[in-house]
Amino acid sequence: MTDEELLSIISKGRKPVCKEAVFANQIDPAILKRIDKVFNKGLHYYLDPKSPEVSKDASIFFRKSNFETDLNISARRIVNHFEDFKISLSALAKLADLNIERSLPKYNITHDPVNVANQLRQNLYPGFISSQKEFLTALISKFAEFNVLVFEFVEPPTKKEKANIDGVFLSPNVIVLKRQQDTYKREIFTLIHELGHYLIEEEEVEEIDFSMIADINISSVERWCNDFAYYFLIGNYAADIEAIEQADSSNDYEHDLIKSISDKTNLSRLAIFTRLLLKHRISYSNYILVKEDLHIQFKKWKAEKKLEIEKGKAKGKKTGGPARPINSPLLVTTIQAAFSEGYINEYEASRRLNTTPTRLESLFR
Repeated sequence: MTDEELLSIISKGRKPVCKEAVFANQIDPAILKRIDKVFNKGLHYYLDPKSPEVSKDASIFFRKSNFETDLNISARRIVNHFEDFKISLSALAKLADLNIERSLPKYNITHDPVNVANQLRQNLYPGFISSQKEFLTALISKFAEFNVLVFEFVEPPTKKEKANIDGVFLSPNVIVLKRQQDTYKREIFTLIHELGHYLIEEEEVEEIDFSMIADINISSVERWCNDFAYYFLIGNYAADIEAIEQADSSNDYEHDLIKSISDKTNLSRLAIFTRLLLKHRISYSNYILVKEDLHIQFKKWKAEKKLEIEKGKAKGKKTGGPARPINSPLLVTTIQAAFSEGYINEYEASRRLNTTPTRLESLFR
């Protein structure tokens, strides 16, 4: 973050703050409170006479200067939070004598992503589950068996500035996912895409735009991770897609076949059509038509879902509490071990697992 960006943020909607008021030997406490709303460190943090360490171990922002996405403040806060969480969890694992070292082989982008996907499916694919949330949960559990730790975060619907990220890979073994409120298919693809980053050890913080997957200008790393994610999820159905010679109006753009495969793989229809575009099995103009039609269908589905919820509320039906993130078994095991050994208390264990002390026991069973 530049000095100018910080000044712009803390001045937004208020009396502008000049540079001298922030970067001087003394600072007004009111301005300091504005600054802390950006960094959420607590005022005691700024009283420490020691300068903060610029350490590559401490943050991906010191290890990497360029990202695929121009990150907003909310995104940077999220990444910073999970970077801190990763470091503290690693320390707890060592104290509790847990081995969370990498157990999957390392690859690079010279390896064929199709072959890598087929190899990894043998150990990491949990078997198809039609419920997208249950399938995502099963994937996260499978990854935990191989010491890949997945965090999911959920943003409140009322939050003004949403984090403009879908997925993050933090070295050595952490993947962070944003809960997608409307469909888990996007989140599932993002998880496997970030697994690709883990396999080739290329850290990234990004917002994944499905329409950009076919862009010839994306980096070789992003192309590799997209290919890997597609073939990991589609499995044996890849042959059915390869068999399509051309999707056009004469065969209704193969909508029935593609919907069927989407339903059997939890791979979105847009991702499959994008693959057809990459393979030159659908023209660009037809691809745009299909994409717009899918977008209209999705908006209609969202509107119907919203209406259904509103009707339920009107009839007094419960809509459930706030959404909770999916907890990786690797996270639960680490917190349970640290709690049992007395390294953290009940409150801390509950906070880290985003639950209440009364529900803690059921998580540890």
